[in-house]
Amino acid sequence: MPDRQQQPPPSSSGQTDTSALLCGARLTDGRSVDVRLGGGRIEAVGTAGSLAGVSGALAAKVDLDGYLLLPAPAEAHAHSDTALTADGDGPLAYDDQEIQRRATEAALLQLGHGATALRSHVRVGDVQGLDALAAVLQVRRSLRGLAELTTVAMPRLLTGAAGADGLAMLRDALKMGASVVGGCPDADPDPTGYVEAVLELASEHGCPVDLHTDAADPARLARLAAMAGGLRQGVTLGPCGGLGGLPTEVASRAADQLAAADVTVVCLPQGGCGSADVRATAPVRLLRSAGVRVAAGSGALRDVSNPVGRGDPLEAAYLLASLHGLRPEDAYEAVSCAARAALGLPEVRVEAGFPAELLAVRGERLDGVLSLAYSRIVVHRGRVVARTSAVREYCNSASASGLDLPRQGRGGLS
Repeated sequence: MPDRQQQPPPSSSGQTDTSALLCGARLTDGRSVDVRLGGGRIEAVGTAGSLAGVSGALAAKVDLDGYLLLPAPAEAHAHSDTALTADGDGPLAYDDQEIQRRATEAALLQLGHGATALRSHVRVGDVQGLDALAAVLQVRRSLRGLAELTTVAMPRLLTGAAGADGLAMLRDALKMGASVVGGCPDADPDPTGYVEAVLELASEHGCPVDLHTDAADPARLARLAAMAGGLRQGVTLGPCGGLGGLPTEVASRAADQLAAADVTVVCLPQGGCGSADVRATAPVRLLRSAGVRVAAGSGALRDVSNPVGRGDPLEAAYLLASLHGLRPEDAYEAVSCAARAALGLPEVRVEAGFPAELLAVRGERLDGVLSLAYSRIVVHRGRVVARTSAVREYCNSASASGLDLPRQGRGGLS
């Protein structure tokens, strides 16, 4: 079944189309509706056919008959600087042009899946210095009008004599345009000192924090939660896979501490992002029952951590539903509303007044869409920015003809 994906280029001005009409879309409550878009927002939602005469002749009309219309997902945990490197030989090369090419391709792949907003963790310091960040920031500028890309600066060390360079590099990264302070405190000789440095710098610059941690040490996690509770801009942790290996009573206590500190957890159902040996997923049901906001990200996109990573938020939702027992509605919420909240973005609903960040997937029900999410139409700031069309064909047979089965495509295979 070939999968054809197209992304139109952004307009030179970066402005969105003035108006558009999405016709005959199905909502998760079963209604078939028309949705009028304008100025990057949803202007009206009405019964299918009711808005066709009031949208104006200049409105771009998109036929969504047979599609389920959803709030667009967001990618809450990407690694653009290392994406698409699984096939490379030898150590990873941090060539500016190569990073920019790969990061652009990765962002467009994820946009085609439906993610109109992405948060990318980018390493700073050591061999790569600030070159990788500069390349990803250039990708952010080139994608304006197609998708929103924000960057998390990730230094390796922040404490002791060796950490002085990392701290200076982190300050420079924020001046360059990184909008989130991050890193991996577990890899520093002084994890608590690392977190203190990150929180102090984030408070100074008024930016959020997004940290990598396995969360396997409950005492360390408790200290982190206590320290994070005072940051107004918000703290996100991920992937927290080690939390699932703790005794239930210990994990429940840690979840309560995270909830009290208003910390968001971004889990990675499709695999880890730091070591190919780590594949555990955070205990999403336990965290949710404690009141923790749980979002889901994709993590590695075909790098050495996960050579088969797809970067598809609908696959992450599928795994939350099929392996972790979440209802399809809750699983999709983890990659859409919760993921957008983790990124500090406004809520999206298919209702008048909300941002026109939408994903149409061929299908009638959410559970079916998570199972067979092939053809997709992506709307960002009120205009269609990506289409993926899947065509399945079968050879002709008497039995198939007799059953009058539904078929996509023209005719059969010879």
